[in-house]
Amino acid sequence: MEDSNVMDLMEATERLEAVATALEQAASRLAERQVALAAEAEEHVGRIVATVETAREAELERRLVEAEEKIAELTAAAAPNAQGRKTLPAGMATMLAKQGVTLELGASGRSIDTSVLDSAMGSLAIEQRIAVKTELRRAGLLG
Repeated sequence: MEDSNVMDLMEATERLEAVATALEQAASRLAERQVALAAEAEEHVGRIVATVETAREAELERRLVEAEEKIAELTAAAAPNAQGRKTLPAGMATMLAKQGVTLELGASGRSIDTSVLDSAMGSLAIEQRIAVKTELRRAGLLG
């Protein structure tokens, strides 16, 4: 009886070894297959990303061309009006009016009497005088 038990154990051990060998081979094949699938997937993803990037670049280039055209149109439209601002800020106009400075609007165009302006700005600091004259030049009211 002991011999039959030993024989049964030996047969079971041989079968377990055969199963272990088969499992190792299957695991090896699965690992190889996984590496192959990963490489294939990476290749496909690379192509998809390249396609998307190309499409995005084309869209950005198209939008850049449109923006440049719009800028050119606006620049061309603004060229006749390049003389600049034609109004004074409200605070500046009020300050000049309090000092008795008036604008002469007539056929000769807009201008300010410089002697009146200089006398009106006598009480201002030099920085304020510069600011006032800069705004008047920007508005086209001072030559």
